[in-house]
Amino acid sequence: MTTYSPKASEIDRAWVLIDAEGLVLGRLATEVANILRGKHKPTYTPHLDTGDHVVIINADKVVLTADKADKKKVYRHSGFPGGLKEQTYAEYLDRKPADALRSTIRGMIPKNRLGAAQLRKLKVYAGPTHPHAAQQPQPLELAHARRSA
Repeated sequence: MTTYSPKASEIDRAWVLIDAEGLVLGRLATEVANILRGKHKPTYTPHLDTGDHVVIINADKVVLTADKADKKKVYRHSGFPGGLKEQTYAEYLDRKPADALRSTIRGMIPKNRLGAAQLRKLKVYAGPTHPHAAQQPQPLELAHARRSA
């Protein structure tokens, strides 16, 4: 028996629309990372990009559980001595909600050329509008990613 490996011409890419309003950040990020990598498909191959395109809207309405918004820190460095900057996730979400969500998802994707190609298929928007209507993205409901009251 031979192992099946899909060819580039056999890979079908769909467009998925996710409304992030009220979704928990980490649970949303893991689901999106799996869709970008193609792990939800039976033709998943670790060394090929078999994933779908993902459009996320309402990134500014994503939530964090417990007190992570105030306790969890985000660090970046300017490259100069003493250039370490830190801010809380709440501040990061207020200033750049799309970047906060994108960096969280980026941490769950391989750090190589394949991961960079998969991350290019991610489109994140802070508001409810997006310019990808021509691609006809199918809405995806992530019920288990919702915050339980």
